[in-house]
Amino acid sequence: MSARRFLNGYPVHLQEQAESLLQQNKLDEYLSKRYRPGHEIRQAKALYGYAMDIKQTCLRQSPALSKVIYDDKIDVIHNALGLHTQIARVQGNKLKSKREIRVASLFRDAPEPFLKMIVVHELAHLREKDHNKAFYKLCCHMEPDYHQLELDLRLYLTLLDHQGHVNW
Repeated sequence: MSARRFLNGYPVHLQEQAESLLQQNKLDEYLSKRYRPGHEIRQAKALYGYAMDIKQTCLRQSPALSKVIYDDKIDVIHNALGLHTQIARVQGNKLKSKREIRVASLFRDAPEPFLKMIVVHELAHLREKDHNKAFYKLCCHMEPDYHQLELDLRLYLTLLDHQGHVNW
């Protein structure tokens, strides 16, 4: 199985390095030295509180969130890691807007820094809809190690795709 599937946008030398670690069965070791498995944020209520803490610290003026939940229907390997939605409804003569963040259930068991990276990414979409320079600057404001976490998360997904599980 190729590591390049999750690392398409990265430089070739990084893709080759990841593939080499995967083939030598050292990718698991690399990640386990950097990250502790698991966290206490297992229920939707805890996830909502976790996301709101980050939002209150970094994005006070952004729109309110009505829901932050784990979603079993998000297929991480094929689609997305998290989703943000905005639903507008007309109630009488008012337009009500509801914003939600859904995080793939896989992140219940992933290391907490990976969960934080996904939550930060989805929170950044409250202000910036597109993945542009301002979006990534906002992500780095909320999580200074955002880019390293994103790369390591992609390596984690590569390992999961290759082994079907993580041993640590």
